Amino acid sequence: MSDRDLAGEIDFALGLAGMADTVTLQPFHARDFTVDWKTNRTEVTELDRRTEEVLADALAHYRPNDAVFGEEFGNRGSDSSGWTWVIDPIDGTSNYTRGVPVWATLIALLDPHDVPVLGVVSAPALGARWHGAAGFGAFNSRGAIRVSTIASIAEAQVSVTPNDGWVDAGGYDKVIDLQRAAYRARGFGDFWQHMLVAEGAIDAAVDAIGLEPYDTAALWPIVAEAGGRITDRHGGNSFRNASAVSSNGLVHAEVLGIIDC
Repeated sequence: MSDRDLAGEIDFALGLAGMADTVTLQPFHARDFTVDWKTNRTEVTELDRRTEEVLADALAHYRPNDAVFGEEFGNRGSDSSGWTWVIDPIDGTSNYTRGVPVWATLIALLDPHDVPVLGVVSAPALGARWHGAAGFGAFNSRGAIRVSTIASIAEAQVSVTPNDGWVDAGGYDKVIDLQRAAYRARGFGDFWQHMLVAEGAIDAAVDAIGLEPYDTAALWPIVAEAGGRITDRHGGNSFRNASAVSSNGLVHAEVLGIIDC
């Protein structure tokens, strides 16, 4: 990464997050937006599209040699640098449309080897923001964060999202088994559960099956820099494999063993 100043990119990405917050927060509180439906029967608002446009325009101006991949408009920009910015303008649009404050803008930077080396998660309705970058640590709005030291599922607090994807994979009951095996189980959902793992507030999070790359790319460097582990449901080290399991690392193998399918 000698050709990239990651410290500078952290500041730049945090600036992008601030731009996104300016677009999304006031309409959320005012309930001032319209809702459409995508072909996959998920909600989308004009704020999703506007936020991605604002960030893509800023990237085109300030990082013209980088590629951009976003949820709403796909690939755009140059790829001459080999680096790619991944944007999820509003992760948790269903929450956004219903007035639930658990939604965020996700911003990731991928290196030329397709590895997420920087991630920002900005959740302004929660008054929260997290970021992490390879070699620079992980932080929330209050300072540096670190995963927990709980060493067994029997003592762990976990978050799970047992969606239809788990049913189709034959693993729905196994996710329920994980809930039963844990000291306490909740369903915080989306980005938030993984950020709670990074902060040490919970010990493991099992996401839905059927995730897209923009849903998780920003999460990987934050969890890793907080000392945790994040993989797909089989233990694979790629954010492109449609699932995500994060933990403090100490309980990861036990989690994967319980949910294996």
